[in-house]
Amino acid sequence: MKDFFKKHWLRIMGVLTGILVGYLYYHYVGCVSGTCPITSNPYRMMIYGALVGYLLFDLFSGDKKPKKVEEISENNFREND
Repeated sequence: MKDFFKKHWLRIMGVLTGILVGYLYYHYVGCVSGTCPITSNPYRMMIYGALVGYLLFDLFSGDKKPKKVEEISENNFREND
């Protein structure tokens, strides 16, 4: 469990930051009349904020997944020789 938090701490902070920002947006800017489907409900706005926070903070995570694709393609190239 400790390794999970060490590996994904930036994404977790993104979700928590998104939840907080989503609630603050609902509280200070949200739609009072109830006609706005996302901003009129605090729970929906917090979920939307968590999603946006996760995606935004995931851009800055250190995972380099394309390297695995390169390794696989290099191995296939060597097998064909």
